[in-house]
Amino acid sequence: MTSHTTPAEPAAGPRAARRRLIRELLLVVGFFAVYKAGRLLSTDRTDDAFRNAARTWDAERFLHLPGEGAVQRLLLHGDALVTTANTYYAGVHFPATALFLIWLYVRRPAHYLWTRRVLAGLTGAALALHLAFPLAPPRLLDAAGLIDTAQVYGPTVYKAAPAEDTLANQFAAMPSLHFGWALMLALGMIAATSSRWRFLWLLHPMLTLLVIVGTANHYWLDAVVAAVLLWAALLLVPKPRTSDPDPDRGAGPGPGPGPDARTGPEPGQDIPVRGLPRPRSADAAVGAGQ
Repeated sequence: MTSHTTPAEPAAGPRAARRRLIRELLLVVGFFAVYKAGRLLSTDRTDDAFRNAARTWDAERFLHLPGEGAVQRLLLHGDALVTTANTYYAGVHFPATALFLIWLYVRRPAHYLWTRRVLAGLTGAALALHLAFPLAPPRLLDAAGLIDTAQVYGPTVYKAAPAEDTLANQFAAMPSLHFGWALMLALGMIAATSSRWRFLWLLHPMLTLLVIVGTANHYWLDAVVAAVLLWAALLLVPKPRTSDPDPDRGAGPGPGPGPDARTGPEPGQDIPVRGLPRPRSADAAVGAGQ
């Protein structure tokens, strides 16, 4: 009698991976589209935006925060410096965040789910605040005495007049998602890696803060509020459960069976966490996370 065995389906894995990837792309793009559309709802609230700008400016002076003009004067020492700052503002925000999420999706799936949920919470809270508190940026506030560096030196992502800008809401200054996303990028890379140099990622939000203030696109308080909202999102979203955030580093020496001490766990192999249930595989984590 000839025995027959049921062969494994080699295409099932790749098909499932493609479905997960497509779903993640749809989730991220869909959420971003909703956010962009929602921001445009308050573009016609010009009077409210400028009243709130005056209140924000007065509040910063009451709190003795440093003037935004001090940072802008540093940028205006040279055309190349201010143009670089404008380019950083216009060209780094979205690509850096996208590359960060792609890297996490491929290399740290559990951290990807955590980061995606935190960013979604932060961005959703920001949208609610944009609608409740429209705010003109300091470059549009006469009392600030600042110049619109992007309009004068370029490049710019905004129209000269907010009313003519159909692609962006220039009255959505608070909170600054430029700063909030940059800070989450740094915190996410610090949590997902183990290099002794990983804290240098904090230079990205620090540089972003100087850029958004120096180009007069945001007040100091815009960054403060973004940091508070991010802190709240981090408190609400459970951290990824893993004993070693960097599987490339290996599991370390130890007796008994398990992954080789020099090479670490096999690809796709879970690392048990003492005192916690064994986590799902990385692919299952991304596949099941919403």
